[in-house]
Amino acid sequence: MKKYIYFLALAGLFIGTTSSNTVRYPEVTNSAFQVGEKLRFRVTYGFMDAGEAIMEVKSTSRRGGNRPLYHVVGTGRTLGGFNAFYKVRDTYESYIDQKSIMPWYFKRDVNEGGYVIKQDYTFKQNQYKVYNGEKHFKTPMGIQDMVSSFYKARTLDFRGLKPGRVYSFNCFMDDEIYLLKIKYVGDEVVRIRKGKFKCHKFVPVVQTGRYFKSEDDVQFWVTADKNKIPLLVKAKIPVGTVKMHLVEWNGLKNELSSKVK
Repeated sequence: MKKYIYFLALAGLFIGTTSSNTVRYPEVTNSAFQVGEKLRFRVTYGFMDAGEAIMEVKSTSRRGGNRPLYHVVGTGRTLGGFNAFYKVRDTYESYIDQKSIMPWYFKRDVNEGGYVIKQDYTFKQNQYKVYNGEKHFKTPMGIQDMVSSFYKARTLDFRGLKPGRVYSFNCFMDDEIYLLKIKYVGDEVVRIRKGKFKCHKFVPVVQTGRYFKSEDDVQFWVTADKNKIPLLVKAKIPVGTVKMHLVEWNGLKNELSSKVK
């Protein structure tokens, strides 16, 4: 009898320990995207098409913390004559939690004019750490990467939007934690090659020590519908303005109702 009591006591201790250490993950409502979505953007400099970027949501059997994931892939490349003096071939991959829209794995393979970057991060969200090879960094729960941030932003709640409202979340880039902040400016109708769209306009909240010094340095417009697609981005650089605009879309979760007929 003592033996049974001993084993029952051990079992109770084990159950009590595991339940007290259970990790509570954030829950995010995603009504913006799904597996099969593919967005193609054109990058222009002046009147010239300089490059293109593609964002895709794929299925995967890989799991993070024994949780189902999306495999999201972003690729970028220069076009035409721009390859002659500054060739770009970039690939970004992230495996993001389907319920929390936070990353578990991130891979970056960048070649921009001969400047090469390769990164391979493992996000141990349940341990509050990010591993980069033998190095590890303490991070808050739910921290984003460069690709997952694109999708996390599309799950933000835009109900009751008022000019001046600021959204923020943490992002891990180049072995550092950055606090990303965006501010809602107002609604506008934007014209791109694919027509006119009703949009929400945002600007980044300028922070000391960051590259952009003014809110006007970067502006972006998001479709005013359930898809919340970044439709147009304008960025000022020392030699002019670069634009990125949506040119093709497939596999959307919702009707693109922001398009003006």
